[in-house]
Amino acid sequence: MPTYTFRPPTVEEGPAGGHRLFYFYKLKRGITVVKDGATYSQIRYSVDEDLNEYDVVYRGGYNHTVDEATKAELIAANIGVTEENFTVQ
Repeated sequence: MPTYTFRPPTVEEGPAGGHRLFYFYKLKRGITVVKDGATYSQIRYSVDEDLNEYDVVYRGGYNHTVDEATKAELIAANIGVTEENFTVQ
């Protein structure tokens, strides 16, 4: 069974600073994907202490190794995860 590298979804935020030139630049921010029971959801601003309450946590901005079944679950959860979030290892 193949394994995959999972990169959680990202969103662009801006402006990146206070100077007027920063208004043209946006930063990519990772969105954390969590599983509570059988339900997957996204958390935009996660706090470390709160992440302990979830069964599975895929922190935004990091790469995670998942198997074929987990990949299928994440895509089927309909939370913005697509095939583009995975690469074969």
